This record gives sequence, C-alpha cells and structure tokens, in this order.
Amino acid sequence: MATYKGGCAHVHVTAAAEPIDNHECHCNVCKAVTGQHTTHVAFFNYRDLRVDHPGNMKRVPFNKDNPGGPLEICLCSDCGAVLMLDDRQKRIRVAVPNVMGYDVATFPKATYHAFWDEGKGYPSPRDGRPVYGGLRPDFAWPKPAA
Repeated sequence: MATYKGGCAHVHVTAAAEPIDNHECHCNVCKAVTGQHTTHVAFFNYRDLRVDHPGNMKRVPFNKDNPGGPLEICLCSDCGAVLMLDDRQKRIRVAVPNVMGYDVATFPKATYHAFWDEGKGYPSPRDGRPVYGGLRPDFAWPKPAA
C-alpha cells in the first residue's frame, strides 16, 4: 500500500518511500507555474514515485524559458490535472502536495526553504527552518535510474 497518493481520477501517482528532499521553494519558476508565493516541493528517487497510467499523461516543459531543461510537468490527458514533475534524466520525480492531489495533512512538512534570495523583495522566512539560496548544501542528486 502506498504511503502517499496523488494524481486524479484517471491517473494515480503513489509513493511508498519517503522523499529524498522536502523543501519550501522560493524560485521564480515555481512561482510562475503555481501562482503561489512559495511552493512545498518534495523530490523522490525516480523509481519511488510511480504512475499507474503513464500513457495517459501529456508532458510540457517545467520552465518556459528553458524548454529543453530536465523537468517536465505531467498533466492528465483527460482532465488536465497536474500529476507530477518528471526528470528526463531519470534522477527524480517531484510531488507538489497542494497542487497534485495529495492529502496535505498527512504529507511530511517541508524541512527547509530553498532558492531564497534578498532580491525576492520580501523578508527571509523566520519559521525556524533553515533558509538556503539553493537546495540544502548536503543534497546529492541521485544517479539516473537504469
């Protein structure tokens, strides 16, 4: 049985493993894509986030300014629901709990703030979680799945 379940009525996304990274993102791409001031983002090892009907997904670039970049937004071909971010390099898959159909109350909370900088025009977060200008310093990208 899956620990975390997201997706929509047509495509189910599940994870039985814990995220390898779990942060509150302040990057401009997340802001543009979600329309949120900050976005709770969870990275999973590529094989740990599974999709039951991958053929029922439409893929679009995550970053409109870098359409050839590694991340793609996966949408349900039937209803248009946002399902996950998929890494073309097969290192990670990404869940955004409040956008991708997860039970936010049971999803682990973000452990730090990522991609914050003074140029954002708002004060540094003061909720006790670490704040970094990128991903946490000890984060290591996983090797691509075979």
